[in-house]
Amino acid sequence: MPSVDFEEVRPVLLGLAYRLLGSMWDAEDVVQDAWLRWDGVDRSEVREPRAFLITVVSRLALDQLRSARVKREAYTGPWLPEPITTDEAGPLDTAELRDTVSFATLHMMERLAPPERAVFVLREAFELPYDEIAGIVGVSVVNARQMYRRASVRLADGRGRFRPTTEEHGRLLRRFMEAASGGDLATLTEMLHEDVVLYNDGGGRVRAALRPIFGRRKAAAFIAGLRARYDFSAARILEANGQPAIWARIAGTEQLITLDVRDGLVHAIYGVLNPDKLQRVRPTRAADL
Repeated sequence: MPSVDFEEVRPVLLGLAYRLLGSMWDAEDVVQDAWLRWDGVDRSEVREPRAFLITVVSRLALDQLRSARVKREAYTGPWLPEPITTDEAGPLDTAELRDTVSFATLHMMERLAPPERAVFVLREAFELPYDEIAGIVGVSVVNARQMYRRASVRLADGRGRFRPTTEEHGRLLRRFMEAASGGDLATLTEMLHEDVVLYNDGGGRVRAALRPIFGRRKAAAFIAGLRARYDFSAARILEANGQPAIWARIAGTEQLITLDVRDGLVHAIYGVLNPDKLQRVRPTRAADL
């Protein structure tokens, strides 16, 4: 039986649980539960320790995701994933791993049923064979293939099309914030996709829009209205979920703003204001815009 050091695989397990749950707090609880099970298992009966741990974490996360979905339905305002620093996301040495931890993809994965999400993550990010995925999720191999196909179709909007490089994304972020802070509504509007959606997650803890704002005109007007009342100048660029993001303080409220950029235009704006979700990304040092 091959040996395994749990701490060596912990980053991979955390990355898996986070992709399934969209919350690092919950992911840490799942991985801790997995460690307790690993600590108590008869190692002589475990032929593939890494596969065993991935199975345990996936199943624990699935159970938690099912109950979390009920809580999220009662959440005040839009629920957005908890942003994390890139180094917390586990290995990101493939495009698939990086894409599945991006804020936009995590948000889109909320559309999936828990088993579909597990199949998609295990196949897309970790490239597990379908027979292993089927065993983890508790479905047939044929069903696992079908679930992956359905999940891919549901997430196809915007995935696989042109995505900016990190440098291009950073430059667009700067243009966006400069236009917003300078009150340049024309430039700001030009940067927005016609079907842009703006989400604010305050979680009932701070003042935030309680419903998503749809469309270029309404989103630009919302930002312009904030600009007319509050100072946008105190902003920083940092990295979260493998991409550049904006850290800002608006009306005394800290928030992380991330953009989903497709074909050179902003397709979605995510503002996380809930202070409970900002503890991991609150900057100690960041570059001025």
